[in-house]
Parts: sequence; structure tokens; C-alpha cells
Amino acid sequence: MPADIANGFLQSVAPSSLTATVIGAFLGLVVGMIPGLTISMGIIIVLPLTFVLEPNVSIALLLGLYVAGMTGGSFSAILLNIPGTPSAAATAIDGYQLARSGEPGRALGLAIASSFAGGIVSFLCLYFVAPSLAEIALSFTAADLFSLVFFGLTLICSFASRSLIKGLLAAAVGLAIATVGQDLVMGTQRFTFGEPALLPGIHFLTALIGLFAIPQLVENLRTDRPGTARLHAAAAMRSLLPRLSDLITIRVPMLIGSLTGAFLGVLPGAGGPIAAFLSYDYAKKLSRTPERFGKGAVAGVSAPEAANNAVAGGALVPMMTLGIPGDPVTAILIGALLVHGLAPGPLLFLENGAFAYSVIFSFLWANVFNLLIAFFAIRLLVRLLHAPKFLLMPMIGLLCVIGSYALRNSLFDVYVMFAFGLIGLAMRWLGMPVIPLLLALVLGPQFEEHLRIALTGSQGDIGVFFTAPFSVFFLCLSAVSLGWSLWAARKHAASAREATGRPAE
Repeated sequence: MPADIANGFLQSVAPSSLTATVIGAFLGLVVGMIPGLTISMGIIIVLPLTFVLEPNVSIALLLGLYVAGMTGGSFSAILLNIPGTPSAAATAIDGYQLARSGEPGRALGLAIASSFAGGIVSFLCLYFVAPSLAEIALSFTAADLFSLVFFGLTLICSFASRSLIKGLLAAAVGLAIATVGQDLVMGTQRFTFGEPALLPGIHFLTALIGLFAIPQLVENLRTDRPGTARLHAAAAMRSLLPRLSDLITIRVPMLIGSLTGAFLGVLPGAGGPIAAFLSYDYAKKLSRTPERFGKGAVAGVSAPEAANNAVAGGALVPMMTLGIPGDPVTAILIGALLVHGLAPGPLLFLENGAFAYSVIFSFLWANVFNLLIAFFAIRLLVRLLHAPKFLLMPMIGLLCVIGSYALRNSLFDVYVMFAFGLIGLAMRWLGMPVIPLLLALVLGPQFEEHLRIALTGSQGDIGVFFTAPFSVFFLCLSAVSLGWSLWAARKHAASAREATGRPAE
């Protein structure tokens, strides 16, 4: 084993591997920051090029793109309030507010540093405890996974603190939209109205682009107030490196995000959005100044960014140790390895130990180069945002259209994107939060699938959710989350009444 570790390290630091990692990291940042383009799409585009490369070089290129794509999504989220990846939607909440207040460099610097920290924590997890974590995650039953998703849905209360009724209404709309398409268990059509394009359901990324991009484009075109596009590049660059006081402030949120992301990354199907919003929620609950969240809190940028990069390393755990993908990207990586005659799984460490450890170390270098390249790329991004609004906004709109079409090569998805744009505009004008709808869209299909599978296996006995240890654990966390959110909302309302001098009802 020590020989495999040493040989794997040497393979990862070979000039060809390091060059591939750098190229992959640069491409990942570009793909991640363009709304509508996904990391999966970027890897699929690059994948044919890897067929003529050595296995260690191929995986280094793809890992560089994977890791940097997670960070790149935060660039457009912070500077334009348009998340480049689903996970970056949580980063946009406070990151964009920091940018609007004249500190885009500070927000971007915090995001990049937090991404690096999350990646390093997940690397350590991958290196030291991969087999144990994978074994625990794969022991989860359908009841356990249902309770985990239910736990994620309880976060809706935290993002609807201003109006719980409006937040729950938005979540109900999201859950209803998530049922469109084929039934997950029986395969029957639901709410398609005879439209074949609706059979696969509403693509989450199409909805994401519409909900975030269209309202923001309309807002930018409607108002003439200075935004991130008119900030001075020199001022932004001076504040790029995180301040010591900020690093002290974000140390706990960054740890929360890193550990949450690494753990949830191991769970097949959990994904980055759940980890990002979970981390944001608990960073807010543990903060001494929760009222700052949503208004430019540095912890609100750090926690989700650390989480979504930590998910990348966590997702590699079941892929490498048992050959089970933790997310869509690792499913593509499995296909790339199979092309080279390498089957991920327990035998990978026995039969190709050096290569297995080269993958782990390449993940480390991907995080290092992501950190370095991202800091240099910010200068180009800030200069790009100096483009006149009448040029920049149509370009972003065109990219949104191209991204929506490219998801499934369907013009219908472009229409769906614009429809969600109208929904996003209506919700903004009505003062309804978009995040609950977004969470319901992400979690709705998993929520239904695991619920029905668990009830089918138990012949309709709901006691299955209260007998499985992991299920009980997540249900208890759900109760704590709900109680905490309601208590915080009540406390906030009481404080507001005291501030205005109104008597308590």
C-alpha cells in the first residue's frame, strides 16, 4: 500500500497530469460561471478528448473541470445574482448583496477561499475515511433517504421567515411542478396535457435559469442604479484577498459547510444544492447576528461555497470504493474510467492501487489550481462586467437561451425557461420568496420516490420511518430545525414589536 501511495503521488505530479489539471480547472471556471451550462455538460464535451490520453491524465483533466466548475458557479451568482450552478443559488443570497454594497472582490475572495477549504476537507475525507463513509451511506434504506430529504424540506421555513404563508405557498407550487411528467414508480403520465416534451418533467436547471436570470435581467434593464457592472476594477482587486477579521468570522461556517458537504456528497443523489442550503441554514442558526443573513453576511457566502466544493470529494467516495456514482458527474467519470479498462470499486485499490491514489491526489491538485486560477480569473471577470448594460444584458440573455436549449436540445425547454421567468417576476412583485420553490423543485422527486418505495416495501406501514435508526435521527433533526425556525421567527417578530413600541398581541 505505501508503494501504491507513492506511485499514485508521482503520477499525479507528472507534468502531463498537472498540465491537464490546469486546463481542466480553467475550463471548469468558464463553464461554471455561464448560466445554463452545467459541469456535466462541460465534462461530456471534453470526454471524447480523453480517449487518446493516459488514464491518469484523463482523470486529472476531468477532476480539474469538476472542482473548478463548482467554484465558477459562484462568480455569476455574486456579480450578477444569476447562479452558474444549482449549488451557487445559496451563495447568491448574501454574495450578491455584498457585491451591491460595493465589495464584489471581498465576496469573491471569500467564496474562493471557502471553496478551497471545502475541497481540502473533502480530500482528507476521501483519503482517510472513504471506505467507512461509503459503507455507512450505502446502508441507508428508502425510509432513511426519505427522512433525509424531509429534513432538507424543513429548510423552507428558514427561507420564509418574513412570511411563512408565502414561503409555504411557494413550496407547494414547487412540489406541484415537480410532479409533472412520468410517474416515478408506475411510469404513467401526470399533468402533461398531451405534450410529449413534458414526459421527462421540468428540468431543474431550466427552472433555475428562468427564476433567477429573467427577473434579474428585467431588473437590470429597468433601473439605472449603479450595479456590479460599473464597479471600478482596481477597487475590487484591492479587497480581493480575505481580511483576517473575515477569516476569523467564517471559520465556523466554513467548517460547517465543509463537513456537511463531505458527508452529503457520500450519499448517492443528495447533491450540492441540499448541502449548500443546509450549510447556509445552520450557519444562520448558529450565528450571533442572524439578522445579517440575506443582507451581505460573510458567513452566508462561506458556508454554502465550502459545502458545494466539499460535495465533489464526498461524491468520489462511493464511486471509487464501490463503483456507485454519488452524483451525475461521477457517473460520467465512471464511464471515462471504463473506457480505459478500469472498473471503479473495491478491486480498484487492489488491482490498480497506484492509479486509485493518483485520482485522490489529482483531486488535491485540482483544488490547489482552482484556488490559484480563480484569483487570477477574477480580474478578467471584473473587466468583462465593465461592458455597457445594453451589451452585457443581451449577451447574458442569449447565453441563458443557449444553455436552456443545450440541456436537452429542445426548444420547448427555452419556452419553459421564459415561463419560469414570468413566474419569478410575479413572485418578486408579490414579495414571495423564490428559494422555497427552488428547494421543492430539487427535493420533490426524491421525496416522492423514497416515500413510495419505503411504503411499498413496508406494505403501507408508516412505522418503517420510526424504526430505522438513521430515519429516526433525521426526523429528530427535522423537528429541531422546524422548532428552531419557528422560535427564531417568533423572536424576530417580538423584537420588531419592541422596536416599534407596539404591544405584544
